[in-house]
Amino acid sequence: MDLKTVIFMGRSGSGKGTQVELLRKKMISAGANESDFLDVRTGDLFRAFIKEEGHTQELVKQTLDKGARQPEFLAVTLWGDLFVKKYRPGLHLFLDGTPRIESEAKMLENALVFYKRAPIDVVDIEVSDKWATERLLGRNRSDDNALAIAKRMEFYRTDVTTAISYLKSSPHVRYHVVNGERAIEEVHKDIADAIL
Repeated sequence: MDLKTVIFMGRSGSGKGTQVELLRKKMISAGANESDFLDVRTGDLFRAFIKEEGHTQELVKQTLDKGARQPEFLAVTLWGDLFVKKYRPGLHLFLDGTPRIESEAKMLENALVFYKRAPIDVVDIEVSDKWATERLLGRNRSDDNALAIAKRMEFYRTDVTTAISYLKSSPHVRYHVVNGERAIEEVHKDIADAIL
């Protein structure tokens, strides 16, 4: 199986994490090993980061409490550090939660080209604000309150869409849009058909 580099894009609540897991399972059933994958999940990186002690961690917690977007430099630092420490040739690379703005998309593209990961598949899971909000409220996570969710939806419209536009125009990217407001299995089938 050819190496896959897949960036999963979409609103919070669009099911990106679920689709990452389903695609991984399908690839493992086709012969890949569990150790053949490197996941870059910006949300998980931030959640692990704030468990540490320090001034930066406190500022990140305050930003999270306000429902505001974390700064690009820190997101890039976290996933960049992961690449430096964990990346090796021969890994399938799945990214979820990054890039979140055009400047970050440019840095991520630069990193992936540096690691000779083109072509890069971008899977854009399209769902409405209403659909995503209902799904997020149903998760009962502490950071999924109505105000924080509304800010994330606005952030998606104003910032994440600039990252998507940039990636769509990149000569290194194969862009796939998928309707996410369907059964999980249907969404997975469309993604697998596009990627594998």
